Amino acid sequence: MTPVIEEAGVAGGALEALFAPRGVAVVGASTDPTKLGAALARSVSRFPGFVGLVNARRPDPSAGVYASVAEAAEHGPVDLALVCVPAAGCADAVAEAAKAGARAAVIYGGGFAEAGPQGERYQRELAAVAERTGIRLLGPNTSGFLTPGLTASFVPGAADVPAGRIAVVAASGGVNHALAFLLSEAGHGVSLAVGLGNGVDVTPADVLDHLTGDPHTTAVALHIESVADGRRLTDAVARLTATRPVVALVVGRHDVGAFAASHTGALATSWRTTRAALAQAGAVLVDDERELIDAVGALSLVRLPAGADPGVGLVTAQAGPGLLLLDDLRGRRAAVPDLTAGTRRALAEVLPPLTYQANPVDTGRPGPGFAAVLDAVAADPAVDLIAGYALHEPAAFDLLGAVDAARHSVPLLLGVGGTGDDVRRVRRALLERGVPVAGDPHGLAAMTGALLADARARCRTTAVPAAPPTVDVGPGPWDEDQAKTLLNRLGVPTMPRRVCADRTEAHRALADLSGLVAVKLLDAAVLHKTEIGGVRLGVRTPRELDAALDAIEAAGARLARRQPHMQRSLVESMAPEGVDLVVGARRDPVFGPVVLVGLGGTTAEALADVSIRLAPLSLPEAAAMPAELAGHALLDGWRGGPVLDHVALGEVTAALGGLLVAHPEIAEIEINPLRITAQGLVALDAVCIAAEAAAPGGGD
Repeated sequence: MTPVIEEAGVAGGALEALFAPRGVAVVGASTDPTKLGAALARSVSRFPGFVGLVNARRPDPSAGVYASVAEAAEHGPVDLALVCVPAAGCADAVAEAAKAGARAAVIYGGGFAEAGPQGERYQRELAAVAERTGIRLLGPNTSGFLTPGLTASFVPGAADVPAGRIAVVAASGGVNHALAFLLSEAGHGVSLAVGLGNGVDVTPADVLDHLTGDPHTTAVALHIESVADGRRLTDAVARLTATRPVVALVVGRHDVGAFAASHTGALATSWRTTRAALAQAGAVLVDDERELIDAVGALSLVRLPAGADPGVGLVTAQAGPGLLLLDDLRGRRAAVPDLTAGTRRALAEVLPPLTYQANPVDTGRPGPGFAAVLDAVAADPAVDLIAGYALHEPAAFDLLGAVDAARHSVPLLLGVGGTGDDVRRVRRALLERGVPVAGDPHGLAAMTGALLADARARCRTTAVPAAPPTVDVGPGPWDEDQAKTLLNRLGVPTMPRRVCADRTEAHRALADLSGLVAVKLLDAAVLHKTEIGGVRLGVRTPRELDAALDAIEAAGARLARRQPHMQRSLVESMAPEGVDLVVGARRDPVFGPVVLVGLGGTTAEALADVSIRLAPLSLPEAAAMPAELAGHALLDGWRGGPVLDHVALGEVTAALGGLLVAHPEIAEIEINPLRITAQGLVALDAVCIAAEAAAPGGGD
């Protein structure tokens, strides 16, 4: 590995002292092979810069072991201190290192915030030292990092990870090393692999910003467990993805979170919101570490131009794996276009007549014409990249020779099935040629899907957010009628309604409103009226109205634990049949204002079929959200039903997000359901929650 070291002074950038130091000191170095300090001393022994070992109890300057960092700094520059002492002594050790001139430190040991109140105190002391001195701290509770030339890690085998073009930024030191090892096994190397640990100072956003100026990094693997400052993270991802791809794995799929006052809060769990925010910033999302390796490996070699729907040409030497690949790509919503008549004629000159030649192209078995097949498919005007799969059959054809002979004008990704040293040699040779390679159809699909997702993301992130609406929201708390009045000001249609203070007004409303009506309890403190019996639907006659009012009064009495009495009610015309959505905006504690679109009604939480974005967002971005829903077919005239106006829904969604951006006094606003009807969208129920009501102890 080639070190990145400046001869005079540390290179520019906030984290250069950490990742590209001129010299390091191991604080707590030991000769006991079982101690962490001994492992770190061994790891840095090959570092080409200055290394000072610090052991206050057994100093031996002649052997490069000093009593303090200050003494070590007399013999060479110490930009980075690797601290291997118990938690109770770390703050003092870091302060001493900073005083001696160190600009960065790594805290390896545990026993901090993860260990309880005493550890939390130790961590606060570390944070205070960093704030006072300006020294940058990685950790605590981390296994360190790897860069070309410096293995600042105590994990065995870390020094064997080759230098390469992929950076790993992981919440966990263990995951950091696991990913680095997997990348190595897949034939890739790392430009940086860092585990953040407790993140008392250096955050993922800090490292991502550092990587924007690193010419050795062409793709980044990002592992996220929790986020402290969501907007800072997404801003850093957006800056980085402008020049190189980021692939993100977010932990916490099964964290349902605490139930919030509305469906929006319950559905927008930290995992969903974090993934959505990262994708909106331009990151490619994956579901597990295996896909992460395939995706980031491919993107480190190939990046498509920005585009909404790149076309994939599939070439397979075996039909079964080709079907697996096609099925997987369909699930990723990849465009697999039919090939033109001219392309098919070219293929017919090369392939046997019984092979499938439309897309996928099945060669039947690989042969000498494989290169010509690749060229023909690549020349098709609808194809932007080729995903090819073949078993390793050296007796049948030379895959490397075919790749070398092909004059394909679009990127090529390959899956090579097989086992043994010869297969590994072929895969390595393909990587050396700049061809991403996987070992199975799923891996090939993951690589292909990552390139497509990255191209779409860069096409999507160029849109300008819509201007926040300028409306008077009035003082909260807001009942349903007030929430709907606010929606009307935003241009969201509602059904005709009347607020009724007594039965006389309710009966007058029934007479004024034509057709069936809904009768609802009207109380700003009651957010889930249906669950307490506060809603009666399909009311037609005065007798039915009295029965509905009796039920609402009883529901209000149960809620307030008092005798039944006339509650304020809302009498509203029933909406025509249609398909229900939930559309909401809430103030997320980590990411700030977010919007959500999903299948609505009372089943919203059970289905959890939602799309999430950070606000403010552009109208095109908002209009595209329903396409991400698994049930999106229901919105496009399913079995003669109404068809969603995507532009109209985008306007509603963007307006709700803009409302929260412009009005910090609102914590959340939700329309559930927002019904798609033949006449357009109509809001059937609305909740608007004031910021103070959403604080702990607020709500109903």
